[in-house]
Amino acid sequence: MQLYSYTFLLIFSLFSNLVNGQTNKIDHSSWDTLLKTHVDTNGNVDYEGFLKDTITLSNYISELGSNPTSNTANKNEKLAYYINLYNAATVKLILDNYPIKSIKKISKPWDKKWIAVGDKTLSLGDIEHKVLRKMQEPRIHFAINCASFSCPMLKNEAFIASKMEAQLEQATKDFINDPKRNIISISKIEISQIFKWFKKDFTTKGTIVDFIKPYTTINLSKKTSVKYLDYNWSLNEK
Repeated sequence: MQLYSYTFLLIFSLFSNLVNGQTNKIDHSSWDTLLKTHVDTNGNVDYEGFLKDTITLSNYISELGSNPTSNTANKNEKLAYYINLYNAATVKLILDNYPIKSIKKISKPWDKKWIAVGDKTLSLGDIEHKVLRKMQEPRIHFAINCASFSCPMLKNEAFIASKMEAQLEQATKDFINDPKRNIISISKIEISQIFKWFKKDFTTKGTIVDFIKPYTTINLSKKTSVKYLDYNWSLNEK
């Protein structure tokens, strides 16, 4: 009798989890392995080599789509899920059109809806603007990669919930202090267009200079002028 009661409780618990949208935590290890194999420490991607692992990449994206984050998932779990999905889908988009010189050579790369997430079909733009930016975490802009030279580099490791704060901080620090993408001096900062495009995200608690200041050893002040650099959309290829 006790065995039947335990079995009933187990089945009820599993059913309840499904009804409430609860799913098992996603394993990002396959994506992590792909990144370590095909992306160097400078964020350069070996797309030609990546082609050999297209099936593994597609399976990972499909796994994410079949296991959307639950309503009870915490913020870091959701960030890990959607950052990794965005980056993996971007790589897949490039591979589907490879060889190519720039993601902008692809028709509507951020508007086309093709990424399955549960019962929804999203575009890269949907993930960025309707999901990630809604989470009020401006550092996501340094974690997602648009397969271009001027983008924040694609990290050669997957984002995971337990390391999210450290990973976002490091990604932000790396990008701001990368002289190929930002030029910082006491009197003037010449910075990425990302800060202009998403200014609203970076200025909720002050100015762009206020946001950048904690990530640089340069003594910036309110008098520091701001200029935006041209954006290089060339493929971030190895």
